[in-house]
Amino acid sequence: MCRNIKTLFNFDPPASSEEIESAARQYVRKLSGYNKPSRVNEVVFEAAVTEIARLSRDLLSNLQTGAEPRNRETELAKARLRNANRFG
Repeated sequence: MCRNIKTLFNFDPPASSEEIESAARQYVRKLSGYNKPSRVNEVVFEAAVTEIARLSRDLLSNLQTGAEPRNRETELAKARLRNANRFG
């Protein structure tokens, strides 16, 4: 999985539309190999981002868990620690 796509499920507050669209855009970029598509591919690229964001919102709203919601600051601290251990 692309390291730039973050887990968005089970956070309090829930993932914002911007976070979901950003993850969808990163996914389409990774899948297509384009960071910024050419003009001829721009419409289909943006349509894919929109559709994946829609499906992602649907997925996130329908997933269920009994676990406590995650705290963004705690998860960020864990990620920083992992990066420090990995990269020194």
